[in-house]
Amino acid sequence: MKQALLLVDHGSRKPEAHSHLAWVAEQVRLRRPGLPVYVAHMELAEPSIERAVQACAADGVEDLFVHPFFLVPGLHSVEDVPRLVEAAARAHPRLRVRMTASTGSVAGIADLILATLPTDRD
Repeated sequence: MKQALLLVDHGSRKPEAHSHLAWVAEQVRLRRPGLPVYVAHMELAEPSIERAVQACAADGVEDLFVHPFFLVPGLHSVEDVPRLVEAAARAHPRLRVRMTASTGSVAGIADLILATLPTDRD
């Protein structure tokens, strides 16, 4: 069964914000070779969630994990993104879609924050 990951952020009117999500996707690909990683924006930019889900289905993905790239479990990550993903997935009944916890809800978030601090050697 072909699995893939879809990273979803809010979207922005600033193109540099989109390049950051692309960079994050590339970092994930480097750490998990062979895992297709797609990106989507909830609003304000392309690809939309609907287009990204269509691309996954067209590429033969059968098992899709959707990761809300949000720091807090707010309205967008808890309600809006899952609702948009579910609506997009209806057109692809063979595609199994599962939501992951948002970025800020993962226990390792503390390690990520601490990694931004200088070490004693710095």
